[in-house]
Amino acid sequence: MKAVRLLLVAFFVLCVSTTNVVANSVTDQTYPEAQAEVLATFGAIAGSIIAGAGHGYDGEYMDQLISFHAYGDKFVEFNGGQSFDSAGNEDNERQLFGEDLEVWDDQKNQFAPKDGSVKVAVYYGNVANLTFISDFKVTHKTYGDITINNLITLLFVKTKGEWKLVHEHHSPWVPLTD
Repeated sequence: MKAVRLLLVAFFVLCVSTTNVVANSVTDQTYPEAQAEVLATFGAIAGSIIAGAGHGYDGEYMDQLISFHAYGDKFVEFNGGQSFDSAGNEDNERQLFGEDLEVWDDQKNQFAPKDGSVKVAVYYGNVANLTFISDFKVTHKTYGDITINNLITLLFVKTKGEWKLVHEHHSPWVPLTD
């Protein structure tokens, strides 16, 4: 019986130590090439928003923006306390960026993260979590000049050689005060 107990304890220790090695290797690996690809995709997303702002719901750049998403049953967006599926996200993005915003003016508008807030974590080389605090300054056709400071999480999956959005989460940023 002691031999069986000793064998079980040894097996348990092996399982736990192997699990820790796998977990640490997954979270500790940085995948610099994949990080660079995700950041380039993020830049291309921003470019399509800037180029398409105010140019219509079905404009060329809105189609480009939508192409960065992997829409399907698994896609979900959390925004403004609401949950949206693929169709809801597409409609929200086309409406806001294509219709609701004025044509982009580089002198007063910006699509940028707060300095130092962008973080990219890549797992297994094909899943990436990009987080940042937005510092967007846009001109809305109804509300005029507005600043959008949100905590944003974009979850990407690399599929067929391209990084695609599979989840978005936007919530208000509340800066810490002393």
